[in-house]
Amino acid sequence: MAARHSDVVIIGGGIAGIATAYYLAKTGITSTVVERDGLASHASGFAYGGLSGGIPDGPNLNFPIIQKSMGLFRELAQGLPEQTSVDIQYRQRPVLKIAFNEAEATEASQYLVWQQEQVDYKVEWIGAVDVLALEPRVNPEVIGALHIEGGGDVEPYRLTLALAEAAEKMGVIIRTGNVVGLRHHGSQIRGVALAGEDISADTVVMAMGPWSGALTEWTGVNVPVRPLKGQIIRLQANGAPYSYSINHHKNYAMTKPADNFVWCGTTEEEVGFDEAKTTESRDAIIESTLRMLPSLADANLALQTACLRPVTPDNLLLLGGIPGIDGLYLATGGGRQGIMMGPAMGKTIADLISSGATDVDIAPYDTGRFTV
Repeated sequence: MAARHSDVVIIGGGIAGIATAYYLAKTGITSTVVERDGLASHASGFAYGGLSGGIPDGPNLNFPIIQKSMGLFRELAQGLPEQTSVDIQYRQRPVLKIAFNEAEATEASQYLVWQQEQVDYKVEWIGAVDVLALEPRVNPEVIGALHIEGGGDVEPYRLTLALAEAAEKMGVIIRTGNVVGLRHHGSQIRGVALAGEDISADTVVMAMGPWSGALTEWTGVNVPVRPLKGQIIRLQANGAPYSYSINHHKNYAMTKPADNFVWCGTTEEEVGFDEAKTTESRDAIIESTLRMLPSLADANLALQTACLRPVTPDNLLLLGGIPGIDGLYLATGGGRQGIMMGPAMGKTIADLISSGATDVDIAPYDTGRFTV
């Protein structure tokens, strides 16, 4: 069978791959996206979609991508409704990162000075009286909280679908298929091999999430991406929706407009590629949620979901060209902030392909850094 041709082939129909296709199309470069299962059928379709902008997690080398994404989200919130029929439900909303003892207060506020230097955010420590005035349903044992303004959230499944719809209108082809290998001649990429056919291309982008480790077998470049399972529950609760995201340690509870349920999570499970929902994780999430918001004890469990996020050994992205193979790019490693960083990951790869340069320093995300 003769190989079909595309200028660019993108492997993966999650947020990173679809965002790459969208931003490439905006430069006039069309592509073919190959997705094995379905658009946003894994982490991009089941994530919470919090846009904390790195606040309150503190400074890290992924922060430039996070900052870039925050600006892109504001642009997408304005532009996508004009391009598509999909409401991505982007909104700004504040966070209360609560503490129940002095040790937790110290941990929560350890980056306060740095956080207050970030111009897009307003961050302050407030006492228990102010916490309960803002959200009376917080556990009265609270001693204080970080009050953070400048973040937001989005509905990840709708976001991915909207980017896909807009990309298709600009000429992008999105299709199903199982990529089983790469085609290259010497140091130049020549396309991808699917079960039963090839697609020839001079540029290939791998955005396969936790499955991106296949690149190790296909190229010899060490790509130690592993899956980190996360489970979320959605509760149907009486009372007014929560106007704050209530956070404690790495857990959260927040009403989402997509379904008006209280989304609660999340777990971090090193269980390989097991995507099964478990009662143990459900119970752990419920326990952490009731610690924050005891009144949710009367809520009904509406839904439980699980997904696999891609993480790297140093928790930094793998973003950019693959050493030794011209025209091959990698975009993965977003972990718990994959939705947050997805637009900027896609824009960065699109910039590299279209112009050979990007306005973000991607040296920390060197795709060959794990190859000895």
